[in-house]
Amino acid sequence: MDTVIRNKIYAGVLGKIIGVYLGRPVEGWSYQAIQDRFGEVDRYVASDLGIPLIVADDDISGTFGFFRSVADHDFPEQLSSRMVGESWLNYIIEDKTILWWGGLGRSTEHTAYLRLKEGIQSPESGSMKLNGKTLSEQIGAQIFIDAFAMMYPNDPEKASRYVTEAARVSHDGLAVEAAAFLGAMEADAFSVRDIDQLIDRNLRFVTSPYLLKVIDDVRSICSKHPGNWREARKDIDALYGYDKFSGPCHIIPNHAMVLASLLLGGDDFHRSITIASSAAWDTDCNAGNVGCLNGIRLGLEGINEKPFLREEVADRMLVVTADGGSCITDAVSQSEMILQAIEGKKQDARFSFSFPGSSQGFTACPYVEGGLATISNEKGEGLDIAVSSTQCPVAISTPTFLDFNELAKNFSTIASPTLYEGQEITLKLVCAHEGLLVTPYVLFYTREQQVESLDLQRLQLVKGYQQIVIEVPSLKGMPIFRFGLRIETTQKNDSLVVKSISWANTPKRFAQEGMMLVSIWETRPYWFQSWVGSAKQFAADFLHTYCISHPEKGGVVTIGTQDWTDYRLTTNLLFSLHESAGVVFRSKGLQIHYALKFEGASTLSLVYQNHGNCKLLKEVPFSYEQDRLYNVVVEADGPDLSVWIDGKLIMECIDDSLQCGGAGYIVDEGTMVARDFIIERC
Repeated sequence: MDTVIRNKIYAGVLGKIIGVYLGRPVEGWSYQAIQDRFGEVDRYVASDLGIPLIVADDDISGTFGFFRSVADHDFPEQLSSRMVGESWLNYIIEDKTILWWGGLGRSTEHTAYLRLKEGIQSPESGSMKLNGKTLSEQIGAQIFIDAFAMMYPNDPEKASRYVTEAARVSHDGLAVEAAAFLGAMEADAFSVRDIDQLIDRNLRFVTSPYLLKVIDDVRSICSKHPGNWREARKDIDALYGYDKFSGPCHIIPNHAMVLASLLLGGDDFHRSITIASSAAWDTDCNAGNVGCLNGIRLGLEGINEKPFLREEVADRMLVVTADGGSCITDAVSQSEMILQAIEGKKQDARFSFSFPGSSQGFTACPYVEGGLATISNEKGEGLDIAVSSTQCPVAISTPTFLDFNELAKNFSTIASPTLYEGQEITLKLVCAHEGLLVTPYVLFYTREQQVESLDLQRLQLVKGYQQIVIEVPSLKGMPIFRFGLRIETTQKNDSLVVKSISWANTPKRFAQEGMMLVSIWETRPYWFQSWVGSAKQFAADFLHTYCISHPEKGGVVTIGTQDWTDYRLTTNLLFSLHESAGVVFRSKGLQIHYALKFEGASTLSLVYQNHGNCKLLKEVPFSYEQDRLYNVVVEADGPDLSVWIDGKLIMECIDDSLQCGGAGYIVDEGTMVARDFIIERC
């Protein structure tokens, strides 16, 4: 693909998250409160309010989480609303992730989710006929659409069509039209720079006379106040403020402010998101949409005019879904997912640094003292680390799991680590001089919930290019939350270029064994929180390792990533009251996995679950008792699936539906206790 388009997709993703992080801290504030405290939100104000900058946010998790419906349905020529709705059920953890859980009839997205859960497929799940006009025309349709639009550079027709299908899962009417219009403009912005021209060219996607009038009024107001966004906002508020509409967060005021921010910000990326973040209403949603469109339209050059916008974010983002291993991510990785949908090629390296200025979360390590290093990536060809001091090593690192010192308290944040003990890390490096010393290290949590650092290997590099493979040793199941490099030099001015870093493989051995609680009063220690799932009750056990309980069907908890391919899962299960229970493997969310189920005290079944479709692969009679531990081993080696119970081979079958994914447990209507969880590479 053309480099310009690739870079604009990255700029769109980056612009989205920058806008969200700028507007997020003042979301829900009144216009007067923002004005009194900050005047304009023209910088990241999170630190002023004592909250983290990089937080879980529905605008980010929904945008990039729901976009996975494209890959999960094998990149269909025609994406349907039903497909996106299936992804909602796969990736959303009820009452926890992505959505505002405001209740049936109060939160549009929560209402749509409950419809989907009832078996009502989209687009009926979000229809005005079912949910009413007020609920169906709130803002959510607009805030989740950017990735779908960026999949069709210079093709606003297809972008508008895909956005419409995605938006109709939860919305209808004006909300869907506004989202489709904005999505079309984003697709057109890959080659059209002028905002007025973008609006004119894509008005054909708006059929509602009322929405056409809103757009016309906003353009007229902005033309009257070209240098004064506050006066423009005042006029917009008089016509289309929140008091003119029912519901908590209507589309019209916010769509109007998105357009006004684009028109009044002109070709100044920073100015446009400042306006959107300072004007109240839904600040993070609006600034995120504005940032995405202007990121595409103005490119990285527009964002780079204010270097702090990128430096403080450093590409970092959280996409919080039921696929926990994909939560800790970055703008490069999400851009590569969009490009994969366009080109059909998957990026091999976890950190490729493949866009100009990208750093993928690598910054000076906050946990390791060191000298100053200058980090750059001018051409998108690798992370260039300049070291000027021979007296003190420099240390850079990037997140691989949640930092529990930085979690926001106002939004559910759950994840699994991206890096595990027993995995091999491949480093591709270019060294400027002979003898540079590089020490890869990990930061991890201990059972006592303390932070410790472990050096993996001390490497003396040769001049030029080299590829090095190192292995993460056993940490006894403790989660790794940062990976870093410590660099030492004897040269006054030295440099190291990190071309890529990868760990795309299954751990040789990863294990959480025995009763791991340090205190009976702390049932959710840090090691335990590396698990993600929908089970209503999941806790560290007082005698064994875990206890899983769920009052409905489909209580799932997993750990691991899509890097896990061929492996053997070993655990010990003790059954209590239940309809069925067992293990899942090669899991990707709540409804895409293989599952081994013990059912009705009499049957053992192996199934392939793909969204709402469950395929029985093998079933055998198997009598089992409650309150007795059974040793269970499941092996997935390519298409060969095998099951052993208490050392005896019980079943084998061949199925190639799933090649990779995490592993864990499943309970339908009941409780199960598990002792030990061991993953070993086949």
